Amino acid sequence: MTQQAQWDSSLAFIFAMIGAAVGLGNIWRFSYVLYSNGGGSFFIPYFTAIAIMGIPFLILEYGVGFSFKESFSKILKDIKPEFEIIAWILVLFVFIITIYYMVILSWDLVYLLSSFTFHWGTDTAAYFVNTVGGSSNLSNASFLLIPTTVGVLILWVILWFISHKNVDKGIGKVSKILIPSLFVIMAIIIIYSLTLPGASIGISTLLTPDWSMLFNIDIWLAAFAQIIFSLSMGQAIALTYASYLPENSKLIDNVLIVVCSNSLFEICTAFGVFSILGFMSFTNGTPMVQLITEGTGLVFIVFPMIFNIMGPIGRVLAPLLFLAILFAGITSALGFFEPMLSSTADKLGWSRKKTATILSVIGCVFSLILTTGISSYLVGIIDSFVNQFGILLLIGIQCIIFAWFYGVEHFLPALNEHSTFKVGKTWTFVIKYLLPVVLIIMWVVGIVQLFTTAKSFEIMIDLVIIIAVLVSAFVLTKLKPSSE
Repeated sequence: MTQQAQWDSSLAFIFAMIGAAVGLGNIWRFSYVLYSNGGGSFFIPYFTAIAIMGIPFLILEYGVGFSFKESFSKILKDIKPEFEIIAWILVLFVFIITIYYMVILSWDLVYLLSSFTFHWGTDTAAYFVNTVGGSSNLSNASFLLIPTTVGVLILWVILWFISHKNVDKGIGKVSKILIPSLFVIMAIIIIYSLTLPGASIGISTLLTPDWSMLFNIDIWLAAFAQIIFSLSMGQAIALTYASYLPENSKLIDNVLIVVCSNSLFEICTAFGVFSILGFMSFTNGTPMVQLITEGTGLVFIVFPMIFNIMGPIGRVLAPLLFLAILFAGITSALGFFEPMLSSTADKLGWSRKKTATILSVIGCVFSLILTTGISSYLVGIIDSFVNQFGILLLIGIQCIIFAWFYGVEHFLPALNEHSTFKVGKTWTFVIKYLLPVVLIIMWVVGIVQLFTTAKSFEIMIDLVIIIAVLVSAFVLTKLKPSSE
């Protein structure tokens, strides 16, 4: 069975966890969040969020996974049978993330191939809309963006090929290759970007502190949100990966390594991003404020525009950047896929290969639906809803279940036995009292923002997701194991 699977070493687990944490958000989101939330002063709420949310909750996830050594759905069922449906709701939401994540990776794959000839031309925004990501014009939903469609098919085959193998031979081996490669590539890009003329303009713009913003609750909520999504907290990834750990693992030490690696990566990447934006501002005289954006706008529109004016070095940096994004994305997608894979195999008694194959086909079909002429619009709607509504709420529920219904104290022996660093009453207090309150506040704020700004089409998509997830979770809860 899948739950007998085990990492061949703690190193494989650490690389897999870093791979799950370090993703697209670290490359294209953190620098914008840092800049728009007080610059240098944002580091105060950022490191506070790591200390009172990121590290404590990851320690909890490691402790739960390592102690039970079962899939997420089985763990919640063991605690209380009625909780099993909650587990399925969460892993289904995370599976939805995998589905649209593969579409974003497909955009990147198209850009990686285009970067060798600068096929995006001079109007980079038009290239993204017409060829890769589409627009919000609903009339464009009637046709497929063929390059993105082909990319999705290729990437799902790759994801299946890695995931259907045992964790040490699949995810473990791939993570040992891709994560060091990712760090080397990004180091090259960052170091070179710091030497560009105008780099200091960008870094100064990024880090100039606005101390008054520390009194704005939105800045603190932004810091906590960044940590949740940057570390893939509460998405059953860390819990599932930790269930494959061998005995004598130093759980808390591993948490600290993963968190430090994740933060170091995104902070250094922010310096690189703003150095390149500073170069563009210095070279073209474009005000920094006109260049600063996040997500697809930054990576697929602004960066190609900058590579166009860089000359020969742009021909080197462009493929490196899109390759780095691909590596970061694949290792994160493997993490998003694993909870659904583990839970389904455990529930139905299927082999890992059979489960990975069936889920890959299902996931691929839904990803293909998101490659129409409104691809980026659909992905944006689903991403906002799944994260602000689904994941946030379910992280809070997990806190309550593990802390109150099961008893967080039960995990202390396993966590402390082999770890260099220990946890005790302070950690217990944070998990039982502080985190649930913070998460509920964040969820309420997020829901208000989500539904007060949403259009009728977006609300319709949200409702479809809710109904599909609830029905699927109910069916999966009621299903009985089948023979092979």
